[in-house]
Amino acid sequence: MASARFSLRYVRRFTTVAGDATTTTLETAAAPSSGKISVSKAKSILKKVHDPDKALEIYSNVSNLDASPVASRYAQELIVRRLAKCNRFSDIETLIESNKNDPNIKEEPFYSAMLIRSYGQASMFDHAMRTFEEMDQYETPRSAVSFNALLTACLHSKNFDKVPQLFDEIPQRYNNIVPDKISYGILIKSYCDSGSPEKAIEIMRQMEGKSIEVTTFAFTAILDSLYKSSKLDIAENLWNEIVKKGWEFDNAAYNVRIMSVQKESPERVEELIDEMISKGLKPDTISYNYLLTAYCEKGMLDEAKKVYEGLKVNGCAPNAATFRTLIFHLCDNGLYEQGYAVFKKSVKMNKIPDFNTLKHLAAGLVKNKKTDDAKGLIRSVKKKFPPSNAWNKLGEELGLYSKTDASSSSEGKEVAA
Repeated sequence: MASARFSLRYVRRFTTVAGDATTTTLETAAAPSSGKISVSKAKSILKKVHDPDKALEIYSNVSNLDASPVASRYAQELIVRRLAKCNRFSDIETLIESNKNDPNIKEEPFYSAMLIRSYGQASMFDHAMRTFEEMDQYETPRSAVSFNALLTACLHSKNFDKVPQLFDEIPQRYNNIVPDKISYGILIKSYCDSGSPEKAIEIMRQMEGKSIEVTTFAFTAILDSLYKSSKLDIAENLWNEIVKKGWEFDNAAYNVRIMSVQKESPERVEELIDEMISKGLKPDTISYNYLLTAYCEKGMLDEAKKVYEGLKVNGCAPNAATFRTLIFHLCDNGLYEQGYAVFKKSVKMNKIPDFNTLKHLAAGLVKNKKTDDAKGLIRSVKKKFPPSNAWNKLGEELGLYSKTDASSSSEGKEVAA
């Protein structure tokens, strides 16, 4: 996989800062033949590594013996997201362009996933468009596969208005490209994300008229947009219509509906969770997060903690959103020590909440004279993420250490925590 195309065993970055301008150069050397790891092992490690240079080093040592296209794409997308957070777009281009040296470049699924789609992950749509247009140079065929990758790249780059334009123009330019149900699903999602769910419903009707399957992805996107736009009657009517047609629902569709009733009452959320179970679906962490949030927003923290503690019993595991919600509301109720205990569990599970939530917790710990715990919080986060000026500044503001101490601990790459 990556080791044959983009060897980064020894990565060195040189950063020159002049005013607000930062120039980054990535120097690489050949990876050693030893120390190779499987793609599955790399995926597991990469989920926990947030330092982009360390992630690149791991990626460079993946053996290509067992790498499936899906696994390879997933691993590369993790790297791209790490680099994008640091605005290291030249490094992203170097990484993605290296795929053009791979023998699989003539295979459309490989080209689409490792180049076009990956550029979209970095919100580099111009690069994705250029790469799509260059397919002839590599004798790579075009079909709905690469077309969908281009539309997805456009969607990820938040160029929502451009998706309908491409949907109309590209099939006219390339006769062998015929939009499929996935293409239509992306088109629907673009209308939903741009705040036009009614237009998305029109497209859904067109699909039905053409006997093109309306995917649960498309239907869920419409529901989500309607609920978020407070168009509850339209959403409920659409849900009932789909029920009558006998379409199958999945967790994502139910979770969108649960989201819409979260503010009503925990009991209403529980009703929908029970309905999911009755339909043969298994509520997931997202489902229970809505229930936990509903209890928190009603001030019923004991019940919220029961939901959190019962996740394992229900075959689920807390995610970063679980920890973020619970810690925030514990802090909001002055329960900082309990919040810190939950935070420590989030660290063990590598599901650390966002900066603002932890800032709230750290400030509360200091206020309650738990400075050692506040320092421990910042140390723990900085072990998981590359040192960041935001964390150093917070430590200074809370009086946990001096500016000199912060400067001495700020070596390394800056990544938003």
